[in-house]
Parts: sequence; structure tokens; C-alpha cells
Amino acid sequence: MNLLLMVDGVPIPASLYDNVPARDLAKLLPLELTLDDYASAEKIADLPRQLDTTGAPAGFKPSEGDITYYAPWGNLAIFYRDQPFAQGLVSLGRIESGIQTLKAGGKRTATIEAIE
Repeated sequence: MNLLLMVDGVPIPASLYDNVPARDLAKLLPLELTLDDYASAEKIADLPRQLDTTGAPAGFKPSEGDITYYAPWGNLAIFYRDQPFAQGLVSLGRIESGIQTLKAGGKRTATIEAIE
């Protein structure tokens, strides 16, 4: 599934993988979120509910551009820097281009919607 993230008015194309947690996220779209900076490596946002993580591996090693779900906290995490393996992190998709917009510090307003 193709996505469009609008972050402070800047379009960022992305895609979701075909897995249970990503399909569950798709059911929540469109979303309006506030992205907070976390650990100078990712933008995080609370989701309206927990995602179904059936069949997901125990963890994931994120790279720049990965869209993930951190199951222990129930939040979306979009990485703009590579990070080590994290238990409870689930891969959902990838940013196609425009990651620079997410590297700016502080909070960002974002909408995420599915596109054809």
C-alpha cells in the first residue's frame, strides 16, 4: 500500500509492507498525528489504539527511513537514523524519499493517508 505523509505541509511518499501489523495500521488511516523527536534518531507518535502484531518477529533493527511500531508503548516510530536491534519493534513500511524533513528537531504535525 502506498502512503503519503504530509509533515508540516511537505509531502513524503512511503509504502506499507504486507503484514498483519501494517494492514492493521492501514485500517486507522487517515491519521492526524503530532510527531515528537525521540533520541535524536526517530519521530514517534501515539496511535489511537494498539496494533495487532500477530506473526511479527520479536524485534527489529531499524534503518533510516523505516516506519515501525513499538509494541511495548503502542506508538508509531519513523526512523531518520540507523539504530540497533530493539525488542518489541515491528517493521511496517518505508519512507520512499524526503527523510530530510523528519530530521529537523522538535515536534512536527503530520497526516498519513493511503494513496492509489
